[in-house]
Amino acid sequence: MTPAGPTRIRRLLIAGLLSAAATAGAADISQAAAPTADEPLFPAYASAAEVERACDEGLQRLRDMEAALARLRPGDDFLSALDDLNVAGEDAAGPIYLLVNVHPDKGLRDAAQACSLRWQDFWSSFNQNPTVYRQLKRVRAGDAIDAALLRETREGFEDGGAALGERQRRRAKAIQDRINALRTAFDQRLRDDERRVPFTEEELAGVPEGVWRDAPRDEQGRVLLGLDYPSYLPVMGQALNAAARERMWRAKLDEGGAANLEALDEIARLRREYAALFGHASYADFALRRRMAKNAAAVQRFLGRVQQSVAERERRDLEELRQAKARHLQQAPQAVHLERWDVFFYTERVRRERYAVDQEAFRRFFPPQQSLEFVMRLSERLFGLRFERRDAPAWHPDVQTYAMREQETGRYLATLFVDLYPRAGKYNHAAVWSFRSGAARLHRTPQAALVVNFDRKGLTLDELETLLHEFGHALHNNLSDTRYASQSGTSVLRDFVEAPSQMLEDWVYQPEVLALFKEVCTNCEPVPQEMLQQAVKAKHFGKGIFTARQHLFASYDLALHGRRETDPMALWARMEAATPLGHVPGTRFPASFSHVAGGYAAGYYGYLWSEVIARDLQTAFVGRRLDPVVGRRYRETVLANGGQYRPDVLIRRFLGRPSNERAFFEYLAR
Repeated sequence: MTPAGPTRIRRLLIAGLLSAAATAGAADISQAAAPTADEPLFPAYASAAEVERACDEGLQRLRDMEAALARLRPGDDFLSALDDLNVAGEDAAGPIYLLVNVHPDKGLRDAAQACSLRWQDFWSSFNQNPTVYRQLKRVRAGDAIDAALLRETREGFEDGGAALGERQRRRAKAIQDRINALRTAFDQRLRDDERRVPFTEEELAGVPEGVWRDAPRDEQGRVLLGLDYPSYLPVMGQALNAAARERMWRAKLDEGGAANLEALDEIARLRREYAALFGHASYADFALRRRMAKNAAAVQRFLGRVQQSVAERERRDLEELRQAKARHLQQAPQAVHLERWDVFFYTERVRRERYAVDQEAFRRFFPPQQSLEFVMRLSERLFGLRFERRDAPAWHPDVQTYAMREQETGRYLATLFVDLYPRAGKYNHAAVWSFRSGAARLHRTPQAALVVNFDRKGLTLDELETLLHEFGHALHNNLSDTRYASQSGTSVLRDFVEAPSQMLEDWVYQPEVLALFKEVCTNCEPVPQEMLQQAVKAKHFGKGIFTARQHLFASYDLALHGRRETDPMALWARMEAATPLGHVPGTRFPASFSHVAGGYAAGYYGYLWSEVIARDLQTAFVGRRLDPVVGRRYRETVLANGGQYRPDVLIRRFLGRPSNERAFFEYLAR
């Protein structure tokens, strides 16, 4: 996932691990050195007061630049001046947006959050500046890149309300500001949820002891486990006690609570009202006209093809899980009912029984630090890079800093910050914050922060895949070589943004790729070939369930932002009830569906849409997963161009043909 940074925020306001057994690493990565003069440092904020002061100074600087922009005369380089303003906004606000989600001090996080709302207020006002908008309409593009930026900027101003009448414009801004406040509070409730679920040791039978042995206890001596993924997934995947799994599952689905349901309801209503200001019957109609899909009808047709492809497979997958539960409980299959908290447990059980694959068994092969170095080594081999560890302060002692350089020349390209482990108050999923964009015209270098929550004892193969996915987002930002910062990296259409990350996921299943692990960890035991081969077979089991679930999420998002006003919880209960496993009363998944509350509004289908593209892009690497020639061509054609050209143009240039769905549906059928 890639959250919106400051430049992306401006566009999207209206859219809504270390093992003691593995200590040897690559010398150029594990030996930290001081940053060189060409490597920008992450700004240090020692207190909430410093954040507030930086916020005041940054906003004043932007207001001054806005005034100067409005005074430009015909013939002045308006696009460069506009990009300069975006760059200044990134420098001032980019780190603060990140710190809202990762800083260990709640007071500083709260100050950063208050500042982020002030920045969002600035951008919602800026996008309605009538003088700047008039200037934009007079600008003439010099070439195709200028034309793309000019078109996108005009569209951003128009979608922000600049072309509306005064009364409608004021209402548009009020709606934007209210949605931003609701979204911020929605995410804060998830981030600050520190509830712990109590279990007796007997209830945790089957869960690796290392998961709970050192956990805190309540006054009754019960183990208290949080909802972070290093705790949640082992319980859901391995706890033999169904009641224990159910309690953990229900707690996870209660994150955000009633307050988030109320917020989501108001967000959806406000988005519908916002779209109506522009003459659209739904927010989906309003948002999708700017994306690859163009309209909701095209998305519905696509989702229909996906549903048709996986419906029978989902039914077979679920029946296999029900049969597995019957065998496990030694009951007649017709007497067994499969519950939602059974799905992950019996999926893993079937994979162990049929393929002898246990995700937990992979942890000893993938210590976290060496896993990070492995994905770096892969990127070095494929894209001609070199990563160097830096001894530089960040927001937490766990955070690692890396300089990314050109392999052949040593030229500094970008900085990557990596935050691997869970802690209180930290964003609890996996994402990359591309908080600093590159710009060739300014010789400006990018920066990104990769944030995950891994078990310090090691990664599963699924988690290694997640790490490579997120690393793909970081590469998309840090390998950008665009003229303007406003078009850099992941500043692409929302239904394309996941494709470069999804494309890399399958690399972890390739023996020749995993062989690189030996280069960064001489003491690490290699994954046995038979174990990997079985994992490749096992990854296809459950594909129907997973894809059908993604289809449900996308369909729910589209319906929530459709033409009929509906209560978010009632809509979810009705749609989930129509699936084979039905809806469990009392659960409220939408309260934690931050994608829909945030920038993926009317855009969650993009995960499936992007995967179509990703599978197609992979066809160029078949039999050549480590080919630096193909890697360099992909880097220079797709990654380096960011949003300078539309995705379909980049895909055609790389593949030599237009994209198609063949590889995706062939994958679903395997």
